[in-house]
Amino acid sequence: MLRGNISRRTFLKGIGLTGAVVGVGLPPLEAMVNLNGTAYAAEATTGKVLESPIESRFLLWFNGNGIPERYWIPTEIGPGYTLTPCLAPLAPFRNDIHVISGLDNAAARLPGPGNGHHNSMSALVSGTPFSGRGAGGPSIDQVIAAKIGGDSRFRSLQIGVCQESFGESIQRNMSWADRNHPLPPEMIPHRLFDRLFGTKDQGWVNRKRSVLDAVSNDAAQLKSALGKQDQSRLDDYLASIRDMERAIAGLPPQYAQVEEPETSGDMKDWPRIAKLQADLLVHAFATRQSRVASYMLTKCQGLSRFPWLGLTAERHHDYTHDNANQPEGQRIMRDICKWHVEEFAYLLGKLKSVREGDGTLLDHCCLVFVHEHAEANTHKNNGLAVIVAGHAGGLVTGTHSKVTGTVGDLYSTLADRVMGADASNFPTAQKHLTELV
Repeated sequence: MLRGNISRRTFLKGIGLTGAVVGVGLPPLEAMVNLNGTAYAAEATTGKVLESPIESRFLLWFNGNGIPERYWIPTEIGPGYTLTPCLAPLAPFRNDIHVISGLDNAAARLPGPGNGHHNSMSALVSGTPFSGRGAGGPSIDQVIAAKIGGDSRFRSLQIGVCQESFGESIQRNMSWADRNHPLPPEMIPHRLFDRLFGTKDQGWVNRKRSVLDAVSNDAAQLKSALGKQDQSRLDDYLASIRDMERAIAGLPPQYAQVEEPETSGDMKDWPRIAKLQADLLVHAFATRQSRVASYMLTKCQGLSRFPWLGLTAERHHDYTHDNANQPEGQRIMRDICKWHVEEFAYLLGKLKSVREGDGTLLDHCCLVFVHEHAEANTHKNNGLAVIVAGHAGGLVTGTHSKVTGTVGDLYSTLADRVMGADASNFPTAQKHLTELV
């Protein structure tokens, strides 16, 4: 089949969806783009095939409890900055990221209820004060999803990993449809996989069959119509799905359960879960099942222990306060935050491995990496450091900028200038940050 002959409707429909109980979205193929490799084919209501740009995707990534600034924020400004110990895992992606420092989370300091974490989290994601029950308004991912998510299978996806927290809604959720209306993250890979592929086939639900069994005929028929390069890409893609199946099926039984926030098992292998969730997120973005997602690696005021780092004496939140200003306490926070960044780097690598058009999936993504605090011990809400990654919409990368502006300014700049989703009215937004785009 010649490139440009598979329409966007076929791309979104995937294989196995018609009359089936499971389905597999299609990966980006050469047959879906025009000759310069930068546009999908889209069927108009007239039946004609038109060209449209490859769409951008947006991800809000969150880690709780703040950072040790000395080990996280670069001292140099500009492209020649030195990667700090916490940011070292991003060395292979230096030209794909923009480290930003100096942001103010002003809404976190407005009068009202909350213990510092509550206030900061609500202000961070929604630009509004903590209501006493939850966020005071919609989170930025939902503001963007309301503008661009309507023609996707899922308007947005909410994904989580570590379960431990103090248990209040503002601590457990980062996506909010509106005031006091949380959208809980899916923290179980089994359930996220089932949501993306379908759950009615009991053979798959019981992990006794492969989801690929249900679409094998469609896959074979499609493959016969593709060129050699697309055939190879389709084979690799289906193999990656099977690898995810095997990885999920191989998890211990207790990993399929969500436990009570304050009593969940400390010794679970969260890095293993994090990578599976990242793989599933990449699948959802690559097959365009959703253009908007949030990823909550750890909770606000999180209580995780970190046995894979040799840290089991205390919980995450305790480490941010007990001896946090002492050299050993700072080194512990350095190692925890470096793990956070390692998982983010894994996601960037997966996105960059997916060919799309004349580039990669990462080229069409805008990812924002945030914490509820700057320096963790003091619950600091000014001078926040974030990472913006990807190349959607002409994002500036490969540098460190110290900016003067608010979290709202950051979000409105990315929403307006990169995602084409007007967020000029986002709380605390007053200007665009010219350093970003």
